[in-house]
Amino acid sequence: MDFEYILGGIIASTMVLLFLLFGSASKKEAKGSVHAENNGDSIIKTSSENGNHHQDILATTDIIIVGAGVAGAALAYTLGKEGRRVHAIERDLTEPDRIVGELLQPGGYLKLIELGLGDCVGEIDAQQVFGYALYKDGKKTKLSYPLEKFDSDVSGRSFHNGRFIQRMREKASTLPNVNLEQGTVISLLEENGIIKGVSYKTKSGQELTAKAPLTIICDGCFSNLRRSLCNPKVDVPSHFVGMVLENCNLPYANHGHVILGDPSPILFYPISSTEIRCLVDVPAGQKLPSLGNGDMARYLKTVVTPQVPPGLRASFIAAVDKGNIKSMPNRSMSACPYPTPGVLLMGDAFNMRHPLTGGGMTVALSDIVLLRNLLRPLHNLHDTNALCKYLESFYTLRKPMASTINTLAGALYKVFCASTDPARKEMRQACFDYLSLGGVFSDGPISLLSGLNPRPLSLVLHFLAVAIYGVGRLLIPFPSPERMWIGARLIADASAIIFPIIKAEGIRQMFFPVTVPAYYRTPPANLHD
Repeated sequence: MDFEYILGGIIASTMVLLFLLFGSASKKEAKGSVHAENNGDSIIKTSSENGNHHQDILATTDIIIVGAGVAGAALAYTLGKEGRRVHAIERDLTEPDRIVGELLQPGGYLKLIELGLGDCVGEIDAQQVFGYALYKDGKKTKLSYPLEKFDSDVSGRSFHNGRFIQRMREKASTLPNVNLEQGTVISLLEENGIIKGVSYKTKSGQELTAKAPLTIICDGCFSNLRRSLCNPKVDVPSHFVGMVLENCNLPYANHGHVILGDPSPILFYPISSTEIRCLVDVPAGQKLPSLGNGDMARYLKTVVTPQVPPGLRASFIAAVDKGNIKSMPNRSMSACPYPTPGVLLMGDAFNMRHPLTGGGMTVALSDIVLLRNLLRPLHNLHDTNALCKYLESFYTLRKPMASTINTLAGALYKVFCASTDPARKEMRQACFDYLSLGGVFSDGPISLLSGLNPRPLSLVLHFLAVAIYGVGRLLIPFPSPERMWIGARLIADASAIIFPIIKAEGIRQMFFPVTVPAYYRTPPANLHD
């Protein structure tokens, strides 16, 4: 009997002890619990404290990309194909509907092929573009890309921007080491001056953090993350008003059309086999007519329609009457980064130029090719300070392509805008007549614009040649004091247009890159392991 009491006491004591241990553990878990779960290429750590849940995605990712537009999607695929574990976070993964980012220059198309993304312009009804037609005061001239040395497939491409982006996103998502997620990045995670990753909200509203040795910001022209990473001097020289013309033919098939209108240029180019994009530029000095009260439709019909080529007027008016008119600000921003360990800016978040020349995607794709080549020798990216110093070379090596296209876009826009000033009028006419000469006079500038000849010095020489050509027209056959004065002002105005743009791009990096120490940076030895 005593044995039974002793055994019962032992069992009861054991149960009490287990109950106390279990209760203590439960309280600790309620106060702060941690659960780790392997989720593909990342480990999700869930923590809760006082009822608040938070998740961290631990740093088994190599690179975080913020944004999956043209630059972000292309970069995700490119780095994923290189074997990097990529986590791309995009605010909205539905197909974008934009009125720019629809023309890819031949130089950009060659970069697209180099990245293995050439098939992304297939199956979206993209149109080949072989050059431009330029109109002024009833006169016109055809400017073809100098493509004689390239395969027949090489040309510009024009398309619906959203379709192009979706194709690149789909291709990036096929790679097992690329995680493309919809979410809104709230902030960068910084520790001791080093960016460790990002904090973001998922589509469902859950707040997460993701960490990686390198974060690349590609969240576009409205980036809210670049402020601490660069000196964002954003200029808005004009607005584009866009619409789509249907079932009509351009005067020159497979060419972009630029009308040197008043007050500023009007653009037409194909975006599918049945649609033509029209972009009407409204300069910053002029109030943008309201879309809501009908002022915009009246402006387009009364001011713009008479300047549209006759064969397109009926379709232009029909597009205005249809009412699907959109506007957007045209932004310009020089690349002025603050090199920061653990993070890099790319795309429109980093550098913008006026979209008149359609060079933005060409610059972005060229930057991606360059970054891929710089990262290729590195087997790990964990020494963020060494990586940051090494990637300073990126800012110098990108200059030939980027500064050529940026400078040309800014300068051409200012020249192509109408003006009541006699010197500016002469410069605009001289530019049109210079390009109309053909041969080297048109091939040179068009090869610069197309991204096929990224040489800043060639750009400056052609720009000054236009100014000198304009002065020559004024002085021949009989110079007069008035004409000489206009000629002198033409040279001064040309200098006032191009040299501030060159200064903003960086004279040394643009023309003398080999004198910049970062030009010679070699891959850090400790990142080869």
